[in-house]
Amino acid sequence: MPMQGGQMPGMGMMPMQGGQMPGMGMMPTQGGMMPPQVPSGGGFPGQVGGQPFQEESYIENILRLNRGKMATVYMTFENNSEWNAKVFKGIVEAAGRDHIVLSDPQTGRRYLLLMVYLDYITFDEELNYEYPFA
Repeated sequence: MPMQGGQMPGMGMMPMQGGQMPGMGMMPTQGGMMPPQVPSGGGFPGQVGGQPFQEESYIENILRLNRGKMATVYMTFENNSEWNAKVFKGIVEAAGRDHIVLSDPQTGRRYLLLMVYLDYITFDEELNYEYPFA
């Protein structure tokens, strides 16, 4: 949509300064301009801005809650001529946004598995799903 008089449609009569929305300006510094600092939440771990922290239930967070538990991880690797699907069994050591670290207690081998290939995970015991301070 075309801009009229430096304004975006639906923005009413709010003038834009240098292509930016009002209140979103740059802060001057000695070396030039710098974006404004956003204050972080205070308090102790588990709180954001004084409010109790509610963790979202993403896979990596659920896996972190269940570190030390035996898991069976099912993965599919498309366009692989040797094997298309593979199963990994081991103890959940760590998890990040894009990976899982498993250790196989029988072999001592550790696996760094990419989430992009993850189909699903099973556990033989009850899962922890909520943080203890929530």
